Amino acid sequence: MVLGLILNIAQVTLDFFSARDSMEQEIRALIDISHSPASQIAYNIDIRLAEELLDGLLRHPATIDARIIDNNGQTMAAASQSSPDSRYRWISDLLFGDSRVFSQELVVPQLSDLPLGNLTVTIDTYHYGLLFLERAAYTLISGLLKSLVLTAALLTVFYFVLTRPMLNVIGALSRVRADSPEKVRLPVPHNHREDEIGQMVGIINQHLETIDSSLVQLRDAESAMKNYSSQLEQEVEDRTREISAKNEALQRGNRALVRAKEDAVRRARSRANFLATMSHEIRTPLNGVLGMLGLALEGDLEPAQRNRIEIALNAGQSLLSLLNDILDISKVEAGKLSLENIPFSVRNLIEECATLHAQQARRKNIDVVTDIECDLPETFLGDPTRTRQILNNLLSNAIKFTDQGSVRIRATRFNANLRIDVIDTGIGMSKEGLHRIFSPFSQADTDTTRLYGGTGLGLTLCRQLVERMHGQILVDSDEGRGTHFTVNLPLPLHDQYSGGISSADIPESVRTAGVDLSIPHDYPHRLPIESQLRAWSIPVREASRNNGGILLVAVDKDDDPARKLADQWTGTGVVLVDRNGTVDASGEQQVLSMPLRRDQLFRTLCAAAGLRPVAKGENEDSISGKVVTRPLNLLLVEDNQVNQVVASSMLRKLGHWVTLAENGKRALEALTSGEFDIVLMDCQMPVMDGYQATRKIRENPEWQDLPVIAVTANVMQGDRDDCLESGMNDYITKPYNRADLKSVIDRWAPPEPQED
Repeated sequence: MVLGLILNIAQVTLDFFSARDSMEQEIRALIDISHSPASQIAYNIDIRLAEELLDGLLRHPATIDARIIDNNGQTMAAASQSSPDSRYRWISDLLFGDSRVFSQELVVPQLSDLPLGNLTVTIDTYHYGLLFLERAAYTLISGLLKSLVLTAALLTVFYFVLTRPMLNVIGALSRVRADSPEKVRLPVPHNHREDEIGQMVGIINQHLETIDSSLVQLRDAESAMKNYSSQLEQEVEDRTREISAKNEALQRGNRALVRAKEDAVRRARSRANFLATMSHEIRTPLNGVLGMLGLALEGDLEPAQRNRIEIALNAGQSLLSLLNDILDISKVEAGKLSLENIPFSVRNLIEECATLHAQQARRKNIDVVTDIECDLPETFLGDPTRTRQILNNLLSNAIKFTDQGSVRIRATRFNANLRIDVIDTGIGMSKEGLHRIFSPFSQADTDTTRLYGGTGLGLTLCRQLVERMHGQILVDSDEGRGTHFTVNLPLPLHDQYSGGISSADIPESVRTAGVDLSIPHDYPHRLPIESQLRAWSIPVREASRNNGGILLVAVDKDDDPARKLADQWTGTGVVLVDRNGTVDASGEQQVLSMPLRRDQLFRTLCAAAGLRPVAKGENEDSISGKVVTRPLNLLLVEDNQVNQVVASSMLRKLGHWVTLAENGKRALEALTSGEFDIVLMDCQMPVMDGYQATRKIRENPEWQDLPVIAVTANVMQGDRDDCLESGMNDYITKPYNRADLKSVIDRWAPPEPQED
């Protein structure tokens, strides 16, 4: 029916377009027939004939108005009638419009150029719309009836041919039961053995056969499952008893582990307390020994006496360094090592460490070379103390195991990490030794220990510190060819340029003069010097007698040709590069000591050019190297008499007045009876320790702003926090050091009162 309806609508649509074209053609034909008479009438201006012609046009059922208009736009004759009215007219108007106007110009063949007017005919489209609607209604109604008859016939045929056989098949299927023991099969409908229905019934019967065989297998499996179920129940029961027994044993083991853990925690706390106590007890007399030796060296001594005391001082410092390594390893293993996260200059730290170890290297006639990337960022965020400790251990090891050649320190920034390489030309290690060097109290082999000594703690501490800083330490070595240590530290960048000497800081006179190098190409320090000069955009040339720039010449103690070249140089200035610390300058010559330090290179270049350099952030006091501090009244709280003598001597030599107190109680009494600018407070003391005494001081409103500096032999993590929590302002560790004392006193000295 739907298809028939669609076809009928298509036929009505085609009839609509045909009716519209027929209307157009019929009206055009009517006007063409009336054109010639109307032209003659308009030419002769015959009103009577015009009215007859127009009345004749009105006889057409669609015409509602006809008129002849002359060439002046005046109506010569007109005839009209009203439009018919009907309830279905709106449908006709919707399809064809309510009316159409047709007009044609009037001319006679003899006078084609003479305009006679127009014949205008207005028709009502309802006549044609009504005819179209009648035909459309007939078409739709007849098509609907035909579709109904055809549908009924097809339904009848389908019922007998398809539906009734399918109902028989469905009825047979509904009689099949899954639990029925007999095999039910579907009958093939009559006259359908060879068609699709017969094939479908055959396929269904095949599936029924499969279902029957599956049911047989399922029943067999069900019986087997029942047997297995009973066996499984028995096995589960046995396993449950076994698991219960193991669970009880596990609970007993857990309780034993909890007791062992609690015991381990108690032992760890006892070990930490023991380490703290032993640190204090061992370092206290050792600090006294080192302090007294330092004071003895400041007096007038004979050379032999001075030599013996220096040997004793070095031995004590080595013992103190060993003690620090042992305590540091203990702190790392106990998880008590704290790391700072402060800005520091990696370049300055490396240069200071290299300079510190240069003297040791010179005794063995080897070079310590600093090869720092010229565009290395100035400051990083991290722990400078631990970084310095790592570098010092690596440098000390490299110098110890190198008998000839050099030790090179290279610093670069790679993949947002700080990379430090320490490369030596020493004895190297075997592949087996590489696996042992990071273990405590281990070295590459026993021969190394006998020849060079050492405890094997330095590299162990380096590895633990690097791992605590989330970094990585690698080593590569071959026997007889040296060792290459690589340390990668993920230190965040703090400031790219602040505090560094850039190309813009180089005076124009230095850049104009340029530098003439008289340094051999195999000289170990030449590459760092030349790289830094080029990074500052300073012209670099090979030295000749005709050049007039600043001469950088490598000079040894007995190097007469180099000395002669320096003395005869007529250029801007002369800088003597000293690798052994034995060169003396004459006249206006400047000395650049190795290993290279960037700031010193800058100062010597400026001085050679006749300029006085002022580095960034430098003031008059820092230039002179002295900070003038007025005499202060200090209270030293120390229970050890040796430390009292050492500390008070150092403080008095710094120009301060010192009052001694043996414990915290005596310190409070001294504060009550006198006025002091700074209190130097030991932490571990009898009667009243430094923490309790500081809390008592802070309870007094008059002493709220009094600086209290902790001075203790304890080095375990948490000591600094305990000092600050108790109210102390700062923290220094023993042994007493004049530079540390001066620095902390200058930092906390109260401002000098203004004179009226």
